[in-house]
Amino acid sequence: MKKETEKKLHALDPRFRTRFKELMSMMDESISLLYEVAIHDEKTGLYNNKFFETILDMEIEKAKRGKQKLSLFIIDIDFFKKINDTYGHIKADDLLAGLAKVLQKQIRKSDISARFGGEEFMVLLPETDIEKAKKLAKRLKRAIHLDKILKKYNLTVSGGITQFKEKDTKKKLKQRVDKALYKAKKSGRDKFVIIE
Repeated sequence: MKKETEKKLHALDPRFRTRFKELMSMMDESISLLYEVAIHDEKTGLYNNKFFETILDMEIEKAKRGKQKLSLFIIDIDFFKKINDTYGHIKADDLLAGLAKVLQKQIRKSDISARFGGEEFMVLLPETDIEKAKKLAKRLKRAIHLDKILKKYNLTVSGGITQFKEKDTKKKLKQRVDKALYKAKKSGRDKFVIIE
């Protein structure tokens, strides 16, 4: 608390002062909890798209100013509608959460992963060139294939990968990664396609 507030509190009855401090502490905890809920996707625990977009703007600006490498992934679960239709929405939600856990284990703490849409995920890789992004894609694909639960339901993903270019806007970067995803799906799925 600020010094002015402390002075005013000190003038109050000690019992009231203690209760007031407890209430302020509870309020701080509630605000922190509300913030966490506001920036995370409830089904996967990953960041939500709105928060991801804000971070993407900031990382693009950093990449422009500092000439840093920045790569972007988009991942889409193959035939997710079939999973929903075959096993139901609750199991499909469990598989979304399972994929999110596998994804989180494969990326660095500095990487940002978010649920982008229904069965789509975005991963932002700051200070990462396309070669490192490609290695991550291989690790991720392998981890998905080895995960017992995802394997049981034959869950596979297709993905697009791209790297930020000096003249890119956010829209161009996202269009390019989306085009790469489309190519991965069009050419057989269960793969990552890179468009530089």
